[in-house]
Amino acid sequence: MTPTNDRTINQEFAGLVIEEKYNPYRSCIQGLSNEPITVRALLKRADAYLKTEPSYAGLGDFSLAVIVERLAANRPRICIIQGSPDHPAHLYDYEHTLRAAARVWQNGGVPFTFGIPVICDGTAQSNIGQSYSLASRNHTAMAVNINFEGHSYHAAYVLSGCDKTPTGILSGLAAADRARREPERGTAPVWAVFVPSHVLKGGTIPEETRRELQRIQDAARQLGDAQLAADIEENCHYILQCSSDEAFLGQLNRAVDHKIVSRAEADRILNELAAATCAEKGGICAFNGTGNSSRTLVSALGLVPRCSELLLDEAETEIVFKGVDSLFRILNKPEFAVCDILAANYANAIRIHNATGSSSNLMLHMPCVMRHAGFDVTLFDYERVRDAHKVPDIFAHSLTEGRDTYVLAQQAKAGLHRGMESLYKVLVDLGVPMDLDAPTVAACSWGSRIAGLTEAVSPELTPECSIIRTTPVREISGTDIMRGNFFSSCTLKVAGMATEQFNRFDGRVFLVRYYENETVCNHELQSTDLVKTLCTTLDLPPALLRQLRRTNGGSDDDSMEQMVVKGTVAFAFVIAGQGPKAFGMPEMFAPSAYLRHQGVLERTSILMTDGRYSGVTKGACVGHVTPEAYEGGGIGTLVNGDLLWARLSQRRIDLLDMDAFLKGEMHPAAAAPGESRSTLVKERLARIEARKNQVAACSWLDHVTTAEQGVVPDSVNRRAVLPWSWSAKQ
Repeated sequence: MTPTNDRTINQEFAGLVIEEKYNPYRSCIQGLSNEPITVRALLKRADAYLKTEPSYAGLGDFSLAVIVERLAANRPRICIIQGSPDHPAHLYDYEHTLRAAARVWQNGGVPFTFGIPVICDGTAQSNIGQSYSLASRNHTAMAVNINFEGHSYHAAYVLSGCDKTPTGILSGLAAADRARREPERGTAPVWAVFVPSHVLKGGTIPEETRRELQRIQDAARQLGDAQLAADIEENCHYILQCSSDEAFLGQLNRAVDHKIVSRAEADRILNELAAATCAEKGGICAFNGTGNSSRTLVSALGLVPRCSELLLDEAETEIVFKGVDSLFRILNKPEFAVCDILAANYANAIRIHNATGSSSNLMLHMPCVMRHAGFDVTLFDYERVRDAHKVPDIFAHSLTEGRDTYVLAQQAKAGLHRGMESLYKVLVDLGVPMDLDAPTVAACSWGSRIAGLTEAVSPELTPECSIIRTTPVREISGTDIMRGNFFSSCTLKVAGMATEQFNRFDGRVFLVRYYENETVCNHELQSTDLVKTLCTTLDLPPALLRQLRRTNGGSDDDSMEQMVVKGTVAFAFVIAGQGPKAFGMPEMFAPSAYLRHQGVLERTSILMTDGRYSGVTKGACVGHVTPEAYEGGGIGTLVNGDLLWARLSQRRIDLLDMDAFLKGEMHPAAAAPGESRSTLVKERLARIEARKNQVAACSWLDHVTTAEQGVVPDSVNRRAVLPWSWSAKQ
């Protein structure tokens, strides 16, 4: 063995071995024969790469004999989990992996690495790729678990990206940790540190392209479509990113319909925007979507070292070394193992999720992780924690006012706040009961981490520029879980709604506009004549119009178009057949974006689906409707003209009894009209079944739970039997 006084060895961890009864590299000689060459190849690359850095001390002896000796002695086997370079968040994983491998060896451990495929939700939007996105999370969990267990690693240093991979990886590690708790295994638990990728800097619209867009706006006004001009103008105020490009696509399609531009001209503009969108160093997109919400989640769970939370560029060697050292300091300490950290921090993470307005996708991923860890946690545990104490909105994130996640990271680097620690500090100061005794990978509790933090945000950062606010932005926040008479549960991201919109929609009655899938809805929502189309297809009896005016407001003298514009006739655009078992539960980002940029209808309408939404979605978007249409859910029984009564403050959306409503009475229907519409429902289910064949069978989400249990495999669900409870400080 390399002597412990060698300057290449970190003396803090000299002699560290993992305390467990069973070492597969001693009991089974095959691994001891096979794996050393993989370690040596990794270290050779790391040594060659780092030799140019002045502070690099070298690796000492990493011959096969020394590698074998470390494996036989049960020195820490650390797996560095990286992503695939066809995802913007993982462009520099190769370099990061080499740095981490070098430090693992210097600390006396044995480094390994493997990569996993990472689907980019932006790339997968509005095409069949979205039907694979949620499945990829479950596949990632399985792949990570198989490799981690198959090669008997002790701990993981995770290069955390965006979309579904952070929670997929965490789920796989949690499942391994839970399995290792079985007494017969005789193995140590699993430890892990997550290092999120740096933030991707958003782009700016090229000057010449902006002039082209202005010309289209002017032409739209001359044609009488002031709304299209206003929609383009609003979108130009956003940082340039993939989601704003998608909105431009819808707007330029409308411009093509008007013959303001040709198809070729529109495509050229879209190409110019695309080329100017992403900084070449990649990273996690700067909006507060699922990528940065996942960063927030793993940080809130205590799995991220402070120095690694908000990076502006690829991780420097010093930062990587600190992250690896953090991992080594928690080895052999069961209280810092993955399942223990999850159990202790889950309620904290729920409250951080609410306070920061994070993605509603996490309403699936959070119970998924916990169920992989063996805990019987559902969507309703989230609700239980949320209802136990009100959590205000303290995250003034804005893509139009210079407060995106890249700016948040800049502020952190300047020492103006401490990221997650500042968020914990603000909530504690506001009286929100955070569990400060919960452990973190800093080898200490949250209480210890924020003990010396006298001010959550530096006074040098003016309040209007600060993203983390010490004074609440507003009292409502996060994501609500809704109930109804035709479904068990669904979600509404309150954080994505303006307070005025929330209040305006509370108590409103919406007319159902039903779609069997996203494709038809997208086509209609991009129409330049959508309001006129809706008006001409409506044949509402006078009694119904009278009651809609009574409930939603409006004048007897209003035309049908005026009633639609004012919201007297407000629509619930319902997209069914998009649930996990039907079509993989794709994100309904495109229809939400198209509705948001149909200014008239965005102010008056809601979207409702058994699919899900992108983390960047804004507006009244109701998702995760359970049971899904494919499993006989009431959403699949609705038809055009049904009435939905949204009582948002009561967290209810109910199908109204039409006869009672026409008499001036507000009574929810007894149940979904499945029996009376059984023939229609059967025909719809047959079409869903046929459409399902567009997705490769190996990625069908057949044997999974509902959204209420996180859409996890049935086998994981059966294993999730442990009770979970949170701190008594509620």
